Amino acid sequence: MFQTWKDFLAIESKKQYYASELKPFVEAEYSAHTVYPEHKNILRALELTPLSKVKVVILGQDPYHEPRQAHGLAFSVQDGVPIPPSLKNIYEEIDAEYGCGIPNTGNLEPWARQGVLLLNTVLTVRAHEANSHAGHGWERFTDAILKELDKQERPIVFMLWGAAAKKKAQLLINPDHLILKTSHPSPLSVYRGFKGCGHFRKCNEYLEKNGLAPIVWC
Repeated sequence: MFQTWKDFLAIESKKQYYASELKPFVEAEYSAHTVYPEHKNILRALELTPLSKVKVVILGQDPYHEPRQAHGLAFSVQDGVPIPPSLKNIYEEIDAEYGCGIPNTGNLEPWARQGVLLLNTVLTVRAHEANSHAGHGWERFTDAILKELDKQERPIVFMLWGAAAKKKAQLLINPDHLILKTSHPSPLSVYRGFKGCGHFRKCNEYLEKNGLAPIVWC
């Protein structure tokens, strides 16, 4: 069990898939194409939410693929960018649970700084081509992150939304953690379970029951 993401990365980056497949692929993509997020922000989620501070994990698929949107945090967009539909539905669910209204920014850094790891299963994407970097090693890397979090000896809440995210539940076997599963918040599936799921309040109730400060979602 690692104490920091730096320790985790030191080991993971030496593995064959990372050194011989993932890293060369990502570097080649950034050299030849427009790729999001900016290279410096690929691991932004880990930088803002240290391993020892993770209390909640929200799992997305891959970064937004249009200009100025992605900045290394799942579901989050940079200040001044219109709020994407999935995030709007997330905000509406929080408003339904807490009555705090809809924010005017889609930047979720305040969540990340409170211990919410906003992790995509794939951390880069070619511009205008959704899911274009799937199948090149990122999934193994982020699975390793989830497995490491599962080993942590403190309560963590995992929010798994949508079929792809829910499959990751098989990696999480520690009974100390809470796993919340429902449909994806996208407009196509929000009414299949996400709307009215109560996940944000359930998360905070679990954290408080275990002596941890709740997340200020509003």
